[in-house]
Amino acid sequence: MLSVINPLVESSSAVAGAAGSIAASTRTGLELAVRSPDAAIVGPKVVPSHGGDGGLAARGSFLPARGSEASLALGRSLQSVGLAARGSFLPARGSEASLALGLALAIRLLALLGSLLAGIVEGFLIAFEMAWETWWALVFGFTVTGAVREFVSAAALTDYLGDDDWRSIGYGALFGASSSSCSFSAVATTRTLFTKGASAAASLGAFQFASTDLVVELFLVVLLLLGWQFAVAELLGGLVAVVVLGIVYRRFVPDAWIERARSHARALDAPECAACGMGVAPDDEGTVVERVDGDVRYFCGDGCRGAYEPETDRDAVTAGPELLSGDRWRSATAKAMAEWDMLWRDIVFGFAVAGLLAALVPAAWWTAVFGVGAEGSAVRLLSNVVLGALVGAATFLCSVGNVPFAVVLWQNGVSFGGVLAFVFADLLIPPLVRTYHRYYGPRMAGVVAVAFFLAAATAGLAVEVLFGGLGLVPPVTDVGGTVPGSIVTLLNVLALPVLVVQYLVTLDPAERVRLGDRLAPVVAGLYIRASLALGRLASAIEERR
Repeated sequence: MLSVINPLVESSSAVAGAAGSIAASTRTGLELAVRSPDAAIVGPKVVPSHGGDGGLAARGSFLPARGSEASLALGRSLQSVGLAARGSFLPARGSEASLALGLALAIRLLALLGSLLAGIVEGFLIAFEMAWETWWALVFGFTVTGAVREFVSAAALTDYLGDDDWRSIGYGALFGASSSSCSFSAVATTRTLFTKGASAAASLGAFQFASTDLVVELFLVVLLLLGWQFAVAELLGGLVAVVVLGIVYRRFVPDAWIERARSHARALDAPECAACGMGVAPDDEGTVVERVDGDVRYFCGDGCRGAYEPETDRDAVTAGPELLSGDRWRSATAKAMAEWDMLWRDIVFGFAVAGLLAALVPAAWWTAVFGVGAEGSAVRLLSNVVLGALVGAATFLCSVGNVPFAVVLWQNGVSFGGVLAFVFADLLIPPLVRTYHRYYGPRMAGVVAVAFFLAAATAGLAVEVLFGGLGLVPPVTDVGGTVPGSIVTLLNVLALPVLVVQYLVTLDPAERVRLGDRLAPVVAGLYIRASLALGRLASAIEERR
């Protein structure tokens, strides 16, 4: 037994040295074959070993070079193990190959695990970098959205959206761009407008699309992560999409279908979340049931319950003392925090997925999916916008959460228009399509889904042709960096207290008191430590004088 153990110990350092070289090439793959006891493993081939004693020279695709020192060291180590083991407790020469194969596979698995862990760490670092670039923009965008939702009366919008002419469609796009950026909230608001008499073109088309794809926070995130060309294209492409939706609903959808869908939406009596409009099961463990203003309300979860605010009879405000009312601005702050409650999971998940995809998925995979047709050909342009819209429908993310994923697509060869089509397809995710079916029936649900798909693909193709013709399509290397790093840091530092104040304002007075009691000792301790440190610093400066 010692005759086997001693060579194992002596050869461990050589094997460990070779493992480093193996880990460096884990992406290239491993092919092993054993043909005879006197064969050496060389990846896809097997050649006779020069030792003649059944030793294995471990070489191949997982090692950096045929004649490298690591390969020779590993081969000699395994050979010594085989020679020591022969004649002791290994019964046959074939067992030597099995032992070497097992060691090689074990090292290979360890190297793959190390590579995977390194990729995951790199992915989360990429995600953090993108989140850092856009943090201040999200705080600012949600603040603006909350203010607009407070001072613009949703009930008054129906008066502007009742016709299906282009003026009403324009109002729908304008009001949608100034409303919530949450896809689920936008769909619920659209249903309310539609049941109150808004036209399909203005509500189901323009308002619903603009609510998620023409909002200020999406524009800022696109600007910061993808650059000004994409931000301008997002606005122009969004207008193209609104025009496409208007044409579809005005020219191709019969009035009878629209009125039947309106009757279906009005007759809907299934329980739904009061905040986002999604269907809920009252007896489900995750469903929150509360009585609000004398009526029973159902919520998908605690996030929607925190985001919910009962409708009020407040009028729209554009000027005068009411615009400076503290009560109205507290309500606006609550609406801004409601946006965070509904969207933060999508945003965090979007950044995390985008970072992991950027770190772990090889570029060749993206090329295999989106590389249909020759570069610059009509087939490539058409296939990219169609595939971009399909992938966008499969992500289950909101428009803002999709932007980090769009960065990954752009950096891996997806066309300019394909990336925009991907961003515009957020209203096609399966949960929303199911909601369309529940709200408007199967026929109109199909119309809504097809209309949004045509709008996303057409808008992507239009901006591809326009920006390509003008030479404005940016190179892949120009992604991000719109705002200098020092400015981003300053804006993020300023955004943090704004978000903290918004959070504190939305708390109940009793909750603020409890939070203050918990934080007071911590803040006092930090203040005392800072004062002592400044005192020591002042004393040191005085002594040097």
